[in-house]
This record gives sequence, C-alpha cells and structure tokens, in this order.
Amino acid sequence: MANQIKNIALAGHHGSGKTSLAEALLYCAGASDRLGKVADGTTVCDYDPEEIKRKGSISTALASFTYDGNKVNLLDTPGILDYAGEMQSGIAAADTVMIAVSAKSGVNVGTKKAYAAAQAMNKSTMFVITKIDDKDANFFNVLTSLKTVFGPTVCPVVVPVLQNGEIVSYVNLIEMKAYKYDDKGKAVEVGLPEDAVTEKDYRLEGLVAAISEAVAETDDELMEKFFEGEAFTQKELIDGIHNGMNNGMITPVVCTSAQTLAGIDMLLKEVGLLLPAANEVPAAQATAGDDVVEIACDASAPLAALVCKTVADPFVGKMSYLKVLSGSISAESSVVNSRTGAEEKIGKLYTLLGKKQTEVKSASAGDIVVAVKISASTGDTLCAPSRVAAAEMPEFPRACYSMAVRAKAQGDESKISAGMQRLVEEDPTLTYVQDDLTKEMILSGLGEQHLEIAVSKLKAKFGADVKLSEPQVAYRETIRKKVEAEGKHKKQSGGHGQYGHVKIAFEPCVCDSLVFEEKVFGGSVPKNYFPAVEKGLQDAVKKGVLAGCPVVGLKAILLDGSYHPVDSSEMAFKMAASIAYKEGMKNADPVMLEPISTLNVTAPDDNTGDIMGELNKRRGRVLGMEPAGKGETTITAEVPVREMHDFAMYLRQVTRGMGNFTMEFLRYEPLPANLLSEVIAAIAANAEA
Repeated sequence: MANQIKNIALAGHHGSGKTSLAEALLYCAGASDRLGKVADGTTVCDYDPEEIKRKGSISTALASFTYDGNKVNLLDTPGILDYAGEMQSGIAAADTVMIAVSAKSGVNVGTKKAYAAAQAMNKSTMFVITKIDDKDANFFNVLTSLKTVFGPTVCPVVVPVLQNGEIVSYVNLIEMKAYKYDDKGKAVEVGLPEDAVTEKDYRLEGLVAAISEAVAETDDELMEKFFEGEAFTQKELIDGIHNGMNNGMITPVVCTSAQTLAGIDMLLKEVGLLLPAANEVPAAQATAGDDVVEIACDASAPLAALVCKTVADPFVGKMSYLKVLSGSISAESSVVNSRTGAEEKIGKLYTLLGKKQTEVKSASAGDIVVAVKISASTGDTLCAPSRVAAAEMPEFPRACYSMAVRAKAQGDESKISAGMQRLVEEDPTLTYVQDDLTKEMILSGLGEQHLEIAVSKLKAKFGADVKLSEPQVAYRETIRKKVEAEGKHKKQSGGHGQYGHVKIAFEPCVCDSLVFEEKVFGGSVPKNYFPAVEKGLQDAVKKGVLAGCPVVGLKAILLDGSYHPVDSSEMAFKMAASIAYKEGMKNADPVMLEPISTLNVTAPDDNTGDIMGELNKRRGRVLGMEPAGKGETTITAEVPVREMHDFAMYLRQVTRGMGNFTMEFLRYEPLPANLLSEVIAAIAANAEA
C-alpha cells in the first residue's frame, strides 16, 4: 500500500556519515544482523569493490526494509562531487531527502547541493546531524548554521542535552521526553532538564516555542491556537510537522550517532510519523504527446514506472531501478517504453538490500524495485499501453573534464568499446565518443576522480586496460595571401610515361573546406582532367605545411597547365596538383589556427574576481557578467580550447565545488606566433606516440 511506503534518499557532503547512518538504521530496524563499518568495507550499501577500496560511496545503493508497519526504501547516494549524477538519480526516486550534516564539520558544499537538488525536484527535506559523539562535535553551532543558510523552515525535533560540554541525554521535542543511551544504543528515559539544554543560547523553552511557531505556520486553526497561547498536543505537533514537510514549510532536524546508535531509534520513529508516504507527495509531471499530464500515486491507475538508475553488472546483466509512479508492474508482463514506443518484456523483479536481491512477483504505486535485462535506459518511462506518457527526470550535470583513451594492449579496442558502452549506460554523466576532428576516443566526466574510477571499473569488470592522456587540440592551418604556383609531375619509364602540369592560384576565403574553380583557356588542360586536379588538392589539404594539420579557408583556381597526349593520366595530374599545393602553401604566408569556444561560468559572487583573473591568464576575453540569482554571477567569455583542459579542476578548487560552466565551440582564430613552435612540437610528439 502506497500509504505505508517511505522513499528516502540519504544525501549530503562527502564524509558526512551517510553510509554509516544507513548502516545504523538497517541494524536498528532488524534488516541487518551486524553493524558494518565503512573503514572495514563491511557496510550494506558500499559493496562495490571500488567503494570498498576507496572507503566511500561512488554509486547510489538501494536498501529496502520494513519497520513499524512501513516499507522503507533507503537510497544511499554519494557525496563526492564527481558523482552528482548519482545523487540526482537517488533524489529523483525518493519522496524525502534526508541530508546528513556532520556535527564536526557542519554545513558544506555537498549540504547545499543536496538541499538545492531536493528543492528543485519538489522533495521534502530533513536534516540529520551525524557524528554527535565526536569530541569536536558542536550540535548547536551546526543548528545555527542550518538556520542561517537555509532559513526559518529549519526546525529542531531531537536535540542533545549538554553539561560541561558532554552529552548527557537527548530530548525529543515532540514527545517532550528525554532519553539516555547505554553502550549498546538502548534508550532509557530520564528526566527532562530543568533549565538549559546547552551552555550557550539554546534553552528548552525557546526550542519548544520555535517548533510550536513552525507548526502554527502550517494551518490557520493551529495559528489561532498558537496566538491564544495554548500548547499543541503531541498529535498536533506530529501532524503539523508532517504536513509542513510535505509542503516545504518545515525541515526537521534530528541528531544521531551511527557509532553508538544514539538517536537512531528516534529517527526511525520520526520516519514513520513525520515523513510523507508515497501517496501523499505531489503528483509526478509527465508529457503525453504535446500535453502535460499529472501521474498520481494510484495503484488502480494505468502503469507508469520511471527508470531512475541503471547498473551494468557483468554477471547479472543490466539492472534497472524502477520507481513505480502509478499502477502496478509484475514479472513476465509487457510494457511500453514511452521514449522509443517499443514494447518491453519485464523478466524478473527484485527488491534490494545492498547487493542482496530478493525476488518479488510485482510492485505497486509508490514502490521501488529492480528489473533485470530490459533495454530501457535511465530516464525512460515504462507505461501501460492505455496511457503512454514520459515522466520528468532531472537534468544531469554535463561532462566537463575530458581525457583521450588509448588501449594499453593491441586488440583490446572491441573490449574497450563494449565496456565503455556499458559504463556510459550506467552513468549518464559519462560520455565516450570519437572526436570528429582529431579521431581520438574521448572519455568525459565530472572530474579526474570520475574518469579514474571509470577506467578502474573498465579493467575490473570488463578486462580492458587503458591509459588516459590529455586530448589533442584540433588545430587547423590556412593562408593569408594570394599566390600562384606550378606543379609538374614528369616521369619516364619503359612504355608509357607520366606527365601532368598545372598552374594554380591559391587565395584565402571564408570556408570550412576547399573551394575549387577552373579558369583554363585554350584547352591547355583537358576538361576530363579537372576532377583529377580537384581530387589531388582535396587529398593534399588534409595536411598543411606547418604541422600537418587540415587546411581550411582555401580557394584553388586552376589557371593553366599542359598535357601529353600519350603520357598524361589522372594520376599524373593528381600528383601535379599536390606539388603545386605544397609549393603554393609555403609562399602564401601559412598560419596555424586554434579553436575558440564560448564559455559561460556560473559561480558565487565572491569568486568572480579570481575567475576573471584566471581567464585572462588563459588568454580568455571576458565579454560580460550578469546576476544568476542566489548570490551567483554568470561570466561569459571567449577562450582558446588549448588553455582550458584543467579549468574544471581550477573552478572546483576556487569555488569549493559551487561553480559550474559550459563551453561550446565558436570559431577558429590565428595562433599567437610565440606559441607556434611549442604547438608544432606537441603535434609531432602526438604523431609519434
């Protein structure tokens, strides 16, 4: 039943304790029989070999369990910025985003990004202050930061009681009860503190008033009762926070320790009482043809299931995580993919507890299950034939950091291609394409670590070993003045000889490919040889005379020449045209061209000065700035591609992960003369590699 399903995404900054929190929740709910540790590689949600090796999450894991009559689908998402796409997938599948915030390090970039993603997708939010047992923890400083950054919706629900800097108990402000935890995480009720909860500014009376005010904001009758000075009942507080979460007016705050299990039981209780059920959240938006429709969470309605995530498992095959938006889906049924219009045959369905799979026959509206070996991709919607509609999926971050891929061993190209295809299918923020200009295979992602892990997975899962290198820049060559040149190919051997002679004018023009004309008078070059001359030039412009780069902006006019009635041939005139080309290019003031792109950088206002200074160092030209809202500015510039390879890393460092950018090819411009020898040497080195 959808009213008994709670879909929760755990998100937050890297290292804030999300996976440890998930482990504690699973253990206390009885879904796991041991309390695993990230450092030991024994947690339920971090089971991928790469995650165990790196001691951190790099993909969203699903852990489903039941507690107190509710089915909870817990989605543990990565906090690493390179895996923002995984966080997007997890939040898209959830109804509530539980944001972990370390009591030691407080609000960070990952906290802000998780909250922003939840807001953008209209999800309810809750803050869980973790690591409350750390010696450097400061719950109330973090609570103050949360209120400062995220505003008055932040509402404490479970707070610690401090004496001389030590936590002596935890107060549940809804129940108005205090609990102390033993060394096994078992709660024992103790008396409420008479005065201060903390040695600083937060007092119990003030916290109760704050939670009452927040609840009053959710309903007119409750507001009237609040103004009359009446205390709310426990049910009124629960219903008020529950409704406030669902409409975005309240973000409750609780505190826990995954290590000692303190507060975990209260958090599980709040999951059942406060978090909206699957059928209480706003209807999903979808498009059916040109119409926008709403898909309500109704088990009796036609099926609509969103593919939120794809996993390429070399043993099980393709695994597709499905959020059932409406209707029900069953094993061995047939559905329609709204993107392709093709029929999909559903095989087996599973619920997951980390890597543990439990087969189920069906799943109904609100639930999250995994289908195996279907062809649908992330973002597709599987529908009943009676209602075909495409549900909205959040836009994934665009790949911004690229490296060229080469096989370490000859003959591995097919394995690399197949493996990369599976990885790209699994991660929409990865791309793997051939550069049309340099012919290199380019792997692009969100950062160095992203590509490094992709390559490691490629080797571990698909047995393909590759090396990464900085991609070549697609330079071009052109000329700056008009010249005339002759080319004569004459060779005598036994039998027929070879003879071709042309006189060609070369001049600059605005074009991407060779423009060929002929102005021959008197039949000095027969018309049947014109195509051969053009073909010879077309082959020749593939390599310029400076560094062997393709030539653009060139117009060739065949003016004159001569032929031999016996020895002339198409091949001879092709050779003559090539000779004329080489001679003419040398004398036509050749120049190297470099690609220029349009750059749009959005970053916090405080960082704009640093970024503009950096762009100037990289030979960029800043064209303008405009406010982007929420304390951010967008800078528009024209930049040489040659200087921008590591800009993604620079921007992440200077903005602490808050900046983003897009870059689109604009045009070619002459390369500065002082860089010519360096570029020619680099091109020669790449050719030898």
